[in-house]
Amino acid sequence: MVLEAASEGVRLDLKFVDYLMLIIYFVTVLAIGVIARRSIRTSMDFFLSGRSMPAWITGLAFVSANLGAIEILGMAANGAEIGMATMHYYFIGAVPAMVFLGLVMMPFYYGSKVRSVPEFMLRRFGKAAHLVNSIAFSVSNVLIAGINLYAMAIVVEAMLGWSQWTAIIVSAVFVLVYITLGGLSSAIYNEVMQFFVIVAGLVPLTVVGLHRVGGWNGLKTALMGTDGVSRLHLSAWQGTGIGDVTNPIGANWLAIVLGLGFVLSFGYWTTNFTEVQRAFSAKNMSAARRTPLIGAFPKLLIPFVIVIPGMIAAATIGNQFADGTLTYNDAIPKLIQMYLPSGVLGVAVTGLMASFMAGMAANVSSFNTVFTYDIWQEYIKPNMPDDYYLKAGRVVSITGVVIGIFTAYLASQFGNIMTYIQTLFSFFNAPLFGVFILGLLWKRMTPAAGLWGYVAGIIAPTIVWIAYLKNPSLFATGTAETLYGAIISFVTVMVVSVAVSLFTKPKSDEELQGLVYGVGTIDVKSDHVAGDTAWYRSPALLGTVALALCVGFYLPII
Repeated sequence: MVLEAASEGVRLDLKFVDYLMLIIYFVTVLAIGVIARRSIRTSMDFFLSGRSMPAWITGLAFVSANLGAIEILGMAANGAEIGMATMHYYFIGAVPAMVFLGLVMMPFYYGSKVRSVPEFMLRRFGKAAHLVNSIAFSVSNVLIAGINLYAMAIVVEAMLGWSQWTAIIVSAVFVLVYITLGGLSSAIYNEVMQFFVIVAGLVPLTVVGLHRVGGWNGLKTALMGTDGVSRLHLSAWQGTGIGDVTNPIGANWLAIVLGLGFVLSFGYWTTNFTEVQRAFSAKNMSAARRTPLIGAFPKLLIPFVIVIPGMIAAATIGNQFADGTLTYNDAIPKLIQMYLPSGVLGVAVTGLMASFMAGMAANVSSFNTVFTYDIWQEYIKPNMPDDYYLKAGRVVSITGVVIGIFTAYLASQFGNIMTYIQTLFSFFNAPLFGVFILGLLWKRMTPAAGLWGYVAGIIAPTIVWIAYLKNPSLFATGTAETLYGAIISFVTVMVVSVAVSLFTKPKSDEELQGLVYGVGTIDVKSDHVAGDTAWYRSPALLGTVALALCVGFYLPII
């Protein structure tokens, strides 16, 4: 059976009370930016909030920064297209890596007092590898910023009927204003508020949607009777056997575990400065380590209000996805149009706008930090007064947003933006993780190996992607291509780095103090304040509980 769907197209009919909620939200966001500006006195205040944030703030901001277009539209699109297999992105593709970041990586990052992930690359591998990493991160970030802008434009276009370009430019200007005013502090405080707004918008949509399709059993029945749904699975691991790949991802279980659960996941959550920057802003080592661990708990619940609505959309409007009337990116906006009455509609739309702004703000704040500190200060204008870099950071924010407007066009060319983002991660995050993990564990790895391993790791998945474009039959799906591309990238980094290390000179133990496991020590307790040592704040305990809950949530969908 096919449940009755709304008419074609997505045009939201907002009433006065809905617009009032949006206005209140936007005024609050700008007010936070104005207030945060008062505390901006140095470049460290602007880029890293003066390293003064408590763990609960940075923890919520950590997960909220990820709740942008990639998460809301992208994961809902995946839910509508492939079903429960999307849960892999959370239960093996996020939480384990977040725990690893808090327990293993953050002591190195925070203990070395670096201001960004590329700066850690500078300390460990030298200037050549650092410059390549800084440029690669800057490029990837403006591309991802374009995704968030495009997603925001979809909603604005649906609300007001504006053209897509008008919606993109207006959205970009608004985000730019509050980031330029208050820097990272403005972004973080807004991200905390946006987290609760996002949840308040998505929970009613999920509850109403499930009620309309007759609950979970009704959803399964509807999906089985929808002609437009051909690849969606209700089991996460169905059809993932070696040699018997019939799952919608198009990859076997080994590729999913290694490509997504290890390389892409750990690459994103442990080396992507857009996320890690929140932990860098924490007030001490304890708060920095707990940041991703605290964020792991809401991350466990997020798929139930994103993936399931995507599946509801597949059950109700699957035929419109099949005939091209709608793209999978339209799943959430279309459900909002179909199911939510005035008032609740305003909450949901405000939640969507909050999510896109959180994602965009995270991109801009990390881009301006890396470009200003790691490129401008290090290679173009060194030894300038601190006030100069503070002003430069604001100019860089404007530049990043302007470039993001144009990269939004690239995002608009993809029917499923999650495939696009995974492709970018296979290019940039996968090789960086390979370099970092080998460099952390093996002191014999040389600066030359860090550079050439990283470069080779970028080239390898790019070649795989080009080959796939020329011959799509190489992989079952675009998602499968990104998984295999990430694995190939990681293996390439390992092989090239080991080979180069054998013929080049490593750094001395003195130069590697606190940068390599087993070389020197990292003090994780000296800057703790009263209460940090309480048993319930133990990073090991938080990480263990998060992993146990992850397994508990995963088992029912296997």
